[in-house]
Amino acid sequence: MSTLLGRRVLLRPLTRDDFGAWREVRRRNRDRLKRWEPRPLPGRPDTAEDSRAFADRCAARRRERQQGTGYGFGVFVNSCFRGEMNLSSIQRGPFQSCYVGYWIDEAVAGNGYAPEALVVAARFAFEELRLHRLQVSIVPRNSSSLRVVGKLGLRYEGLAERYVEINGVWEDHHRFAITEEEWRVRAPHLIAEWIAPRPVSAPRAPAGNRQP
Repeated sequence: MSTLLGRRVLLRPLTRDDFGAWREVRRRNRDRLKRWEPRPLPGRPDTAEDSRAFADRCAARRRERQQGTGYGFGVFVNSCFRGEMNLSSIQRGPFQSCYVGYWIDEAVAGNGYAPEALVVAARFAFEELRLHRLQVSIVPRNSSSLRVVGKLGLRYEGLAERYVEINGVWEDHHRFAITEEEWRVRAPHLIAEWIAPRPVSAPRAPAGNRQP
């Protein structure tokens, strides 16, 4: 597995060569993203400023892929890095589940790249990894992420109170999920709607050449 393709997005693991693009996008989105992400551990270098820390992060994601415990992807649009889509904390055995986390560059938000990337990741999770369940957890005030799961019609499972510590505060999270059984029913529509190539319409003949 190296790349996953959608209609407009490409998902692939980040490498140390992506540091320049990562730094530029993370710097621009720093204030927005810190509202939704856990606070970095004290003493850890900032991956948006330290190339070695970023390389270590890429190596950690590579080990997760090798162990089958996580699959992290950069989201690319027209060959430009625009965000991340991560399948994390994969549990096998009787669970066969994982958590999904994502973010998209504010400069291209609102174009449907996040839901498209999520459908691409879900197809990979269900059809290649053979997982049974994906869960997305969202802070209630994160309206952008809520629109993503709303566009895809993911099933709402309820509010988890004080679920994750975000930027120093134990935040409630809305939980959404989709199972393999739901995917089998909904996949044809989701794939056609979000990632299958759109049919090219035939050009209309000039009015004078139309058949009666």
